[in-house]
Amino acid sequence: MLVLQFLFLLLMLYLGSRKGGIGLGLVSGIGLVIEVFVFHMPPTSPPISVMLIIMAVVTCASILEAAGGLKYMLQLAERILRSKPQKISLLGPIVTYAMTLMLGTGHAVYAVMPVIGDIALKNGIRPERPMAASSVASQMGITASPISAAVVYYLAQMSGLDSSITLLTIMSIQIPATLGGVLLMSLYSMRRGLELDKDPEYQRRMQDPDWRDKILSTTATTLDEQLPVSARNSVLLFLAALVTIVVIAMFPEVRTLNGHAISMSVIIQMMMLAFGGLILLATDTPVARVPEGVVFKSGMVAAIAIYGIAWMSDTYFQYAMPSFQAGITEMVHAYPWTIALAMFTVSVVINSQAATARMMLPVAMGMGLPPQLLIGIMPSVYGYFFIPNYPSDIATCNFDVTGTTRIGKYYFNHSFMLPGLIGVMSACTVGYLLAGIMI
Repeated sequence: MLVLQFLFLLLMLYLGSRKGGIGLGLVSGIGLVIEVFVFHMPPTSPPISVMLIIMAVVTCASILEAAGGLKYMLQLAERILRSKPQKISLLGPIVTYAMTLMLGTGHAVYAVMPVIGDIALKNGIRPERPMAASSVASQMGITASPISAAVVYYLAQMSGLDSSITLLTIMSIQIPATLGGVLLMSLYSMRRGLELDKDPEYQRRMQDPDWRDKILSTTATTLDEQLPVSARNSVLLFLAALVTIVVIAMFPEVRTLNGHAISMSVIIQMMMLAFGGLILLATDTPVARVPEGVVFKSGMVAAIAIYGIAWMSDTYFQYAMPSFQAGITEMVHAYPWTIALAMFTVSVVINSQAATARMMLPVAMGMGLPPQLLIGIMPSVYGYFFIPNYPSDIATCNFDVTGTTRIGKYYFNHSFMLPGLIGVMSACTVGYLLAGIMI
C-alpha cells in the first residue's frame, strides 16, 4: 500500500509539473487532501519557515529591482562580458552564477541571457556554448547563496544536528564546490557543438529571409540606458545586507540574547525586510512598482509551489518512513551516493531546490546519515535541467535566434543535459571531499 501511495505522490508531482508554477502547489493540495482523508495520513505542519524566508528575500530583491539596482548589476555584468568577448563561454556562466549567489534566486538570468547570446553571435561563437552553461550556472549558484531558501533550510536542520555547523561552514564548502562545477562545465562548453558555418540549423535559418534578417539585426544591450545614482545606492545597500548577514553568522554572540541564540533563518528574514525598507526609503522607490517586477512574480510563485509540494511530500514521508527506514538506511549506508541520486531524482520532478531540500533532508537525517555527507552532496538538489521544462531553460532556447541552443528530437538530447550533469556531479564530488575535511 505504501508503494502505491508513493506512486500516487509521484503522479501528483507529475501532474503539477505539467501545469508548472503555482500549479505545482495547487495540484499538490489535491494530493494532500487525498492523503489525509482517503489514505488517513496525519497531516504534518506546512513549510512556514521556508515560505517566510522566500518571501523576505524575494521582497528585498524585488525592491532592488524596482529601484533600478538589478539593471545596474546587469550593466556591470555586460561591461565585464563585452570586455573579453572571446571568453564569453567562460565568463557568461561565472556572471550568472555570481548574480544568483548574491540575489538568492536565478531569475535574474532572463535579463542577461540575450546579452550573452548577442556577444557570442557577434564574435562568431556558437551561442549554445555560453548560453546553455549560463542557464545551468544560474541555478547552481542557489546552493552557494547565503540568502537562498535551500541554504537557509539546510542551515536550520544541520545546525540542530551539529551546533558547530554554521552558515560559514556551508558557504565555505558550497562556494568552491559549485564554482568548481561551473568552471568544469564551462571548459567543456567552450568546444561543444559545430562551428556556426557548419551547423545545419543555423545555415538553414540563414537561407530564410525572415530568420536571416532577425539574426543579423538582433542587438541586445543594457548599456544604452542612463541609470540614476539611486540604482547604484540600492545595490550597495543590498550588498551591505549580505555582509551584515555573514558577519552575524561569524560572531554568534551578536545574535545571542539572554542566553538564547536567534536562529540564522530568523536573522536573514529580519535583515532582508530591514534592508528592503532602507532601500525603499533611501532611493524613494514607488511601492507600486515592486510587485510588477520579474523577481517578485517568480519568487512568489515559487513560494506557493513549495507550500503545496513540501506539505504533501512531508505528510507522506512522515507516515511511511517507519516502514521504509530499515531497508533504505541499509542501502544508503552501503552506497552513500544513492542519497544524492534520490535528491537529484526528486528535483527532476518538482523543479525546486528548496522544496527538494524540504522534502528529502529530514528523510536523510532520519536515517542517521553524517552531516558531512549531507552538506557535501547538497548540489544534488538541482536536477531539473534533466527534463527541459524549467522556465530559464525554455527562455534560453527562445533567446538563441540561431537555433543552436535547443531541445533535441528525442527530448532528452537537449543543450542543458551534459553541462548540468558535469556541473552537478563535479560539485557533489568536490563538496563531499571538502566536507570530509572541514566538518
